[in-house]
Amino acid sequence: QVQLVESGGGSVQAGGSLRLSCAASGRTFSSYSMGWFRQAPGKEREFVATTSWSAGRAYYTDSVKGRFTISRDNAKNTVYLQMNSLKPEDTAVYYCAIGGYSDNYSFLSAPENYEFWGQGTQVTVSS
Repeated sequence: QVQLVESGGGSVQAGGSLRLSCAASGRTFSSYSMGWFRQAPGKEREFVATTSWSAGRAYYTDSVKGRFTISRDNAKNTVYLQMNSLKPEDTAVYYCAIGGYSDNYSFLSAPENYEFWGQGTQVTVSS
C-alpha cells in the first residue's frame, strides 16, 4: 500500500522559511516524478514544483522561482520543498504528489497526471 506522509508545515511571518518533507512508502519511486501542489481556501489546487523522474530536472511555477527549492532523496523515497522569503500569498495546504514518466513541464504541472497524493500540510504566512 502506497503512503505519502508530509511534514514541516506551520505558521511563519512574511520573509521566513519552512522546509516541507514528504516520505513515501510502499514502493520504490526513483522512476517517478515527485512534486508539490498547494490549495488555498476557495481556490483550485495549483502546481508549485516538481522533479522529473529521469534526470531529476526541477520545474517551478513562476510565483515561487528563486524562493523555493525542490529536492529529492531516492534512497529515502523522500521529496523536500525548501521555502524561503515566504509571502502571505503562499498560505495554503501543501500536498506532495508522485506521478508518471515525463520530462514535460505541461504534463508535470497538471495534478491529474499524479497517481499518489499525501494528506496535505498547512502553511500559514502572516504579514
